[in-house]
Amino acid sequence: MPKASSASNTEIRLQKLIADSGVCSRRKAEVLITEGRVAVNGLVVVEMGTKVNPNIDVVSVDDKVIDLASIEKVYVLLNKPRAYVTTTMDPEGRKTVMDLVWGVPTRLYPVGRLDYLSEGLLLLTNDGDMANKIMHPRYEVTKVYEVKVFGHVNEQLLEKIRKGVMTEDGLMKPKSVRMIEQLPNKTWLEFRLAEGKNREIRKICEAMDLTVDKLRRVAIEGLTIQGLPVGQFTFFSKRELLKALGMNEDGERLNNRPAFVSIKKTIDTRKATKMVGKTARPADDRRYQGFRKDKYYETVRSIKELEVLKKTEAAAQNVGI
Repeated sequence: MPKASSASNTEIRLQKLIADSGVCSRRKAEVLITEGRVAVNGLVVVEMGTKVNPNIDVVSVDDKVIDLASIEKVYVLLNKPRAYVTTTMDPEGRKTVMDLVWGVPTRLYPVGRLDYLSEGLLLLTNDGDMANKIMHPRYEVTKVYEVKVFGHVNEQLLEKIRKGVMTEDGLMKPKSVRMIEQLPNKTWLEFRLAEGKNREIRKICEAMDLTVDKLRRVAIEGLTIQGLPVGQFTFFSKRELLKALGMNEDGERLNNRPAFVSIKKTIDTRKATKMVGKTARPADDRRYQGFRKDKYYETVRSIKELEVLKKTEAAAQNVGI
């Protein structure tokens, strides 16, 4: 292992230094290290836990030296539209969120992920350490989502979700869930999550036989996309971002941590039944599953074909008359 400075109080983990430099996230940095693509003072390092002194040690990734002092940290808040991939590039040639962010002189990376059909608040930055503070469960950063599901939702179903849902990836339990709007055939719910597991809301809904129509992230702690049009972005300073997240420089929770307060009031599930359309079914009716994303277009095509058939039969009957 290459020698670092003896001043241990200034040493940091190698993957943290790489992430702080904006090369990639901390998790990706760990992958680069294990692949033998990182060197310290000219020697390749493949061991996790290696510490370096950013003031003395020379760190390079793929033979390119990292200079922390020359890298300006950038923080971008984007209101992601549907049908964009949350990645820096897509092998399938689909549009990525990077196509929406322009005029930035440095390479940015998405913080966390919103899947292809999800929309809403997405942070992009070259500050890997800040990204880790937002994503890591130990910082307990609350993320708020609005989710539209097919059918109508009753109080018993909401209570089951609140108690925790057993999914293929184990127990998943939101901090809270409530109804915020009842439509004739669909229901809007608000989920608040702290752990932010991959596709957590969709997995909870699937386990409860709910079919998601739309999913958008509206806030991360006190940071919100309110007033920011879909597809647009804005810049934040680190100080502004930390204030909105209710953190100090070390990622520690402040006593007066801000929280997102929605303007949408909680809808009483008993009163919501009066707003339900005559054709609406309970949200956990499995017939709605035909509208899930893997079956959606096939289902819509079948419905259209059925409508054409009915019109054709009606026209034939009229001719017979």
